[in-house]
Amino acid sequence: MGFRQRFPEEWTLGTTEGPLMLVHEQKSLKRTPLHALHVGLGAKMVPFAGYDMPVQYPAGVLKEHLHTRQKAGLFDVSHMGQISLHPKSGDVKDVALALERLVPQDLVSLGVGRQRYALFTNEEGGILDDLMVSNFGDHLFVVVNAACKMADEAHLRAHLSASCLIDSRADRALLALQGPYAETALAKLCPEASTMRFMDAGPRKVAKLDSVISRSGYTGEDGFEISVPADQAERLAKTLLEDPNVLPIGLAARDSLRLEAGLCLYGHDIDETTTPVEAALEWSVQKSRRVGGARAGGFLGAEKILDQFANGANRRRVGLKPDGRAPVREGTLLFADRNSKEQIGSVTSGSFGPTLNGPMAMGYVPTSLSSNGAQLFAEIRGQRLPLHVAAMPFVPNTYKR
Repeated sequence: MGFRQRFPEEWTLGTTEGPLMLVHEQKSLKRTPLHALHVGLGAKMVPFAGYDMPVQYPAGVLKEHLHTRQKAGLFDVSHMGQISLHPKSGDVKDVALALERLVPQDLVSLGVGRQRYALFTNEEGGILDDLMVSNFGDHLFVVVNAACKMADEAHLRAHLSASCLIDSRADRALLALQGPYAETALAKLCPEASTMRFMDAGPRKVAKLDSVISRSGYTGEDGFEISVPADQAERLAKTLLEDPNVLPIGLAARDSLRLEAGLCLYGHDIDETTTPVEAALEWSVQKSRRVGGARAGGFLGAEKILDQFANGANRRRVGLKPDGRAPVREGTLLFADRNSKEQIGSVTSGSFGPTLNGPMAMGYVPTSLSSNGAQLFAEIRGQRLPLHVAAMPFVPNTYKR
């Protein structure tokens, strides 16, 4: 079908035409609690964020991607960091106030049983990591990216130890069940799942296991993320996979799914050099943290970020759709016209979208050229190929609100 997947460099070396080559020796890689299950299912394993992870299964990337959109996919995301923040005072709002010094999001108003997307920022307004924060009533529960989790924990300890007890939950695994049949599959093991709405989160029993569930994910589909004791993760995964609508899904399809959904990959689309405004993540910063709000500023990088809210930024992350069928990959240079010698931006993520049935990308361009429909050119193998700025998500999301 002409579909070829390029794997990010953290996973492999080489090109789409070349063979998979491991970046690190296998013996140096960590393993998730589901490693033996992946191998038993015939997964192709590659390094990712220091872990030996499944990039695809025998079904193949295209089928895995489309199956998730049409039915349900099960992802191992146990490499992610899970951290509990308990208040020394006994009041969870004290934790929220303390954490607000590190993120521009409003966490004080986050209700019990709810989850919010947040950003760790630095003093220059750049993004150290993106994360999910849940309020469980007596503590906050944080999920951070795998490649950043050690630095994130150190960051929390450096700034919050005086007011919070910080507990890294390395004893837990994390599974993501995504797709239109996710609710049906999970409700067999946890009837309460059907009553949850998008961004609900909290402790639940799943197949009689003490679990933590959030109705969220990284695919644009309705779905759940399920935190369980590490020693019970394989049993739960096998039980979920007994449902004929559920297939195991690897990192490659996870990447194409999130790109169709217009979601950022840390270290590629956002990093320490990009601000929330440049990254088009203004929606994540509530009015209470902006100028004139009840708790405006007070977070790292506030001066620069709030100035950009008021006066704009010079560049902006945008969706990009090539006019032809050739994918435009990460690192591709962007130009305002065919003959210009001046680079105006670059692609940060790019692939073929199986649901979209065409190529898609995102990248940074001058704000003056960021309007939907703006014509740009990508330089590929010495040629300038046309593409245009496009609205994201490329594929509409199906969250249950």
